[in-house]
Parts: sequence; structure tokens; C-alpha cells
Amino acid sequence: MESQRNVSEFILLGLSYDHRTQIFCFVFFLFCYAALLVGNLLILISIRCSPLFHQPMYYFLSHLSCMDICFTSSITPKFIADLLVGRKAISYGNCMLQVFTMHFFGMTEVLILTVMAFDRYAAICKPLHYLLVMNRARCNLLVLAAWAGGAAHSFPQFFLVIRLPFCGPNEIDHYFCDIFPLLKVACADTYVTGVLLVANSGMVTLVAFVVLFFSYVIILFTLRNHSAKGRRKALSTCGSHITVIVLFFGPSVFAYLRPPTTFPEDKVFALFYTIIAPMFNPFIYTLRNSEMKNAMRNVWNQTLELNIFYTKQRGS
Repeated sequence: MESQRNVSEFILLGLSYDHRTQIFCFVFFLFCYAALLVGNLLILISIRCSPLFHQPMYYFLSHLSCMDICFTSSITPKFIADLLVGRKAISYGNCMLQVFTMHFFGMTEVLILTVMAFDRYAAICKPLHYLLVMNRARCNLLVLAAWAGGAAHSFPQFFLVIRLPFCGPNEIDHYFCDIFPLLKVACADTYVTGVLLVANSGMVTLVAFVVLFFSYVIILFTLRNHSAKGRRKALSTCGSHITVIVLFFGPSVFAYLRPPTTFPEDKVFALFYTIIAPMFNPFIYTLRNSEMKNAMRNVWNQTLELNIFYTKQRGS
């Protein structure tokens, strides 16, 4: 591998060269990342500490929150730290690690969203068989399949990129190590590699989106036979899921389902699926969900009661 490259680090050009813009972005995205961590951790704790954990929908939601944290944390901490420095460098090894983790956690999240759509399909279209279809063993198997799918997607991506020779320019016009910007600085003909990467990332994302789209077409068609109350309850949970899918898949499809080249808009779209969408997920899933609100309220009350108890113990 050493014979194929003489680049030991890459220089990330980031979002902007303007110092004031970088300071604003630092404050804004630090707030976004903190909100993302707090919101998703709150969902995780609330579900794990309540009977909701035994319901398939919330079981998958807890895994989605975990993926949001892992996916964003593979990119955002360094991005935020780089906003305060002039030279935004990343070592070759860390760059390759960032490529792998981003695609591993990102594809696992895509597959978990697909699994959640299947869960809603089973709950609405097969209500009498729902508990039999979505038993805990099958839920565990679906989550394991999502992780395996993430690995099956990310390892080929990683091996295609790590084989690229880098021997000249090392400036990447992005705020993290993404595949297309790396193809641009590789000192070799990357056409075949680019086609393979597009086929892997773009087509998998498109197929997942099409599956999700038709799943919800079937669900909405089935809802016509439900009562008004049943439709409202189903649309409440499905609406949250559809919103998350649009926020995550829209920019992702633009970023990867196209010829392997770079555009100035790439960084803006990447902000949506790496930071903005994962930050909004906790709000989307809790604002219209009374069960999640009650679970969070109970966890909060239990925490307060424990604090009061330990305070009294220390006082006595």
C-alpha cells in the first residue's frame, strides 16, 4: 500500500474560508450536535426504562437513535473542532476510517428505517397476526440483518477506496472524507471505481427508498378501511416515519445516485443527512407521540425522585 501512495494526510477545505462564518458555524453546529446527543439519548433511556421497549416499533426506534448517534459522531466532532483551526488536516488512516464508519452506520440506519416501515406494514395491514409476525426473535433477526447489511455495503466501499493511489494533491473540497472528493484527488483513472461505488451506494439507497415508498402506498391504501380514530393513530406514527425518510433519503439520493463527480452543493446536502436530519429525529418521533411523551415524563419523574431520595439520605 505504501508503494501506491505518498500522501500521509489530507487537507479538508471545510465549508468556508471566512473567519466569522466559521465561528457562526461552530456555535450553530455545536448546538445541533448537543441537541442530537441529548434528544437521542433521551429516547434511548426512555424506551429502555419503560415497557415500550417490548413493543417492536419502539424497539426499532431505540436502534435508530443509536445509529443516529454513531453515524453523526463519526463525522461531526472533528468537523466542529476544525472550524476553530486554520489548517484542517486528517491523517490517511483516520480518513479511511471515516469513510468506513460513515457508510457502515449510514447504511445500517437506512436498513433500520426500512425495517420500521415493514413493522408499520405488519401493524396496519396484518393487525391480527402482528404479534406473531413481529415477535422478539424476529425483531432481533431484523436488527441483526440491518447490521449485516451495513457491513456488506461498507466493506466493498472501503476496499475500493483504500486501493486508490494518492500521490499528488491532497486537498479535499469537503468537511469530511467522502468517496467522490477522494476520487477527485486520486492519481489514477477512477472511472470504473466510480461506477462501482455509485452502483453500491446509489442503487442500494434508491432500492431502499422505492421499497419504503411502495410500503407506504400499500399502508395508506389499507387505511381506507379503518375507522377515523384508527386512521389518525396510524397516520401519526407513519407521518413521523415518512418525515424522517424524506429528510434522510432526499439529500442522500442526490449525493450518491449520480455520476461520480463533485458539486459545490454537496457540502450543503451532506449537512442535512449527517447532522440536521439526525438532530430532528427525536423531535419528530416525540412531538406527536403521547406514549413517548409519557415514557420520558416517567423517566424524568423517577430521576427526580431518586435525586430527592439520595439528597435526603446525605442530609440524614
